[in-house]
Amino acid sequence: MKKLNRRNFLKKTSIASAALGTAAVFPEYLHGQRERNLTSQYMGDFAAPKLEKIRAAFIGVGARGGDHLKFFAALSGTEVVAICDLYEDLVRQKLGWVKELSTSEQHPDIKLYWGQEHLWKTMLKEVSPDVVFIATNWSNHAPMAIQSMEQGAHAFVEVPIAVTLQEMWDIVDASERTRKHCMMLENVNYNREELMFLNMCRKGLIGDILHGEAAYIHELRWQMEEQQRGTGSWRTHHYAKRNGNLYPTHGLGPVAQYMNLARNEDNFHSLVSFSSPALGRKKYAAEKYPKDHKWNQLAFFGGDLNTSILKTKLGRTVLVQWDETSPRPYSRLNLIQGTKGVLAGFPTRIALEGGVMGITEDHHSWVTGEQLQAIYEAYDHPLYKRLNQAAKGSGHGGMDGIMVYRIVECLHQGVPLDQNVYEGCFWSAVAPLSERSVADDGAPQHFPDFTRGNWKDTLPLKIIS
Repeated sequence: MKKLNRRNFLKKTSIASAALGTAAVFPEYLHGQRERNLTSQYMGDFAAPKLEKIRAAFIGVGARGGDHLKFFAALSGTEVVAICDLYEDLVRQKLGWVKELSTSEQHPDIKLYWGQEHLWKTMLKEVSPDVVFIATNWSNHAPMAIQSMEQGAHAFVEVPIAVTLQEMWDIVDASERTRKHCMMLENVNYNREELMFLNMCRKGLIGDILHGEAAYIHELRWQMEEQQRGTGSWRTHHYAKRNGNLYPTHGLGPVAQYMNLARNEDNFHSLVSFSSPALGRKKYAAEKYPKDHKWNQLAFFGGDLNTSILKTKLGRTVLVQWDETSPRPYSRLNLIQGTKGVLAGFPTRIALEGGVMGITEDHHSWVTGEQLQAIYEAYDHPLYKRLNQAAKGSGHGGMDGIMVYRIVECLHQGVPLDQNVYEGCFWSAVAPLSERSVADDGAPQHFPDFTRGNWKDTLPLKIIS
């Protein structure tokens, strides 16, 4: 055997190791189908043909779906054509809501579906709606959204848009192939403070953006009382089986829009993630339920608190936290730091270099409480000013109504939606990527580029009047 030179051997093995390392760092899930089909269309700035009347079907009307139905049905130029849920009482209750809010001429023939797991498929074929609102358990989001698009409807999906990275790629491919919108219903982007912070960022008031902080800290152990039906009946199993940041989008969505992530300025690059010990749910179950109760049979593998740190392609950072277990006040953090100042939430407060509008003298003092009134008057988002009154009573302080109103408005006018399919996937991808990182002792995980490079040509979200 020919004698190997030590230097050549080390060089060759180093190259081979690097190749293996690259394969490990960049697995196939990062790429999906490497090339977009010739018949498919990039959907970043997609504007669908105008719809004079929007015929909508609703799948899942127990909680959020019922609220969306109620507000949608009261808007002009809309028609509810079908309501679908597993439970007859929910379907009939929401039908009653529609009849109370509108005339029979607006919604003349509402088809009702309940009882069987897959009746939503029958509904799509029989009714052929223009749009479908999906508010079911997380595992159904992707298959329902994809089938809705395949049947010719735009899909509007509750958060998260999907559970796995493969499902997210499948949603992207279906949207591009069918040329139908698939928007994740991230309502927090339409909250007053988030809209105002977006407006202030676009005006350059905090300078060049460096860092953001986002969270969903919301003690929801009480949902474990929902054992036969309702959110707790299925969501509790996610807490038990999965260990990561399972619900990132309420905090992350607005921060991502402040930073123009997945649009032509910057994009997601990687994350690291760590979870605390898993103690709270197990203790709660032991205190509240008998030893033989089904909740006491679960291991509760997922940590009570997850902290993830995202890095963007420009090197900016975003802290994303999730905790639905610990006894503490609600918070989304909602912080955005720039070279000239910081905007922060919970409570809302602002500090700028050189002071804020004569209220403060420098960045060492916050503008907060009643002092903020002048800031709202100067920087409230024009969309909030226009729609706040119309959206009152719609849920979550009106943000739900502004969101549904904007969906209807965009479809009527034939203009791009405020959130595209890729943003929904990037924001939701934090969950499975954080699970991978936690399982690998915090190792960095790279984001797939769901746009296949087209984010660089996607317009920033405008300040819509």
